[in-house]
Amino acid sequence: MAVTLKEISRELNLSVTTVTRALYGYDDVAEGTRQRVWSLAETLGYVPDTTAQRLRKGRTDTLGFVIPTFGPRFSDPFFSEFLAALGNEAARLGFDLLVSTRAPGAEEQAAYRRLVEGRRVDGLILVRTRRHDERVQYLIERDFPFVAFGRTDLEVDYSYVDSDGEAGFRQLVEYLVGLGHQRIACLSADPELTFVAHRLTGYRAALAAHGIRPDPNLLIQADLTQRGGYEAAGRLLDRAEPPTALVCLNDLMALGAMRAAQQRGLAVGHDISVTGFDDIPLAENAHPPLTTLEQPVYDIGKRLCAMLVRLIRGESLDDAHVLLAPNLIIRESTGPVPM
Repeated sequence: MAVTLKEISRELNLSVTTVTRALYGYDDVAEGTRQRVWSLAETLGYVPDTTAQRLRKGRTDTLGFVIPTFGPRFSDPFFSEFLAALGNEAARLGFDLLVSTRAPGAEEQAAYRRLVEGRRVDGLILVRTRRHDERVQYLIERDFPFVAFGRTDLEVDYSYVDSDGEAGFRQLVEYLVGLGHQRIACLSADPELTFVAHRLTGYRAALAAHGIRPDPNLLIQADLTQRGGYEAAGRLLDRAEPPTALVCLNDLMALGAMRAAQQRGLAVGHDISVTGFDDIPLAENAHPPLTTLEQPVYDIGKRLCAMLVRLIRGESLDDAHVLLAPNLIIRESTGPVPM
């Protein structure tokens, strides 16, 4: 049977009102009394009414995260790792995490409006920002607390953590050029996504730095999935002059590209080089292991969550704009250009 406030008040010879105010953090209760109440409540296993606490504070103690994804299946390891980080850090800081999935676009924007206008959450974490991101514009207009994994082209200020995809892709392409590759294809995605735009800038800049004229036929757009990478790589590899290397916007696309190459009898890492971005757990265990750019997704998720909680609590941020350098992990999926 659940312990009641009356039982605690009777044991301590205090009024129910005093016990209630001690448990719910009112400042008109002496510290000694507060400690006695909490000590007995813990001993008896009393669970406070969190709804009442939240009403008193005017907060939900809940963070919101809308995953922008298509279709009925959710299998992207990037989001799995990011979500685990948010959930663990939110719990550590005394917050719940409300998660939903919505297709990018109007449906996603409507979800943000419901969360904000219904006061269902105290703040939001955004991911996969866009160059002209309506979510960012809306949240700033509403003066609603949020942080983002990514930047935008909007002339507005907000708190974010991002990975320097431009520098990462420049490093990746320079590494491939150093192996002798000249026909380096890029499996890209929607350029409205900011991280895609940054990585494409790095890709083009590295080619230009080595005097390689970008071939528009070697830049192909697909979705950020294994199927997307598989289909895009297949179209490239079936051409009369196929590329000798494929740089992919993420690891899932790279894994799909590797499968397409292997089905055509190509030895990945020897006949063709394939690279990714993220260093998801599957990358190291692929056959062959995938050369990729590592970004600390779990640590980024934790950091963003902590930043958001500080904003909700009205605390200042020591660094509201964080840009991290991805780390090149060289594995067996890349090698010198075949002779």
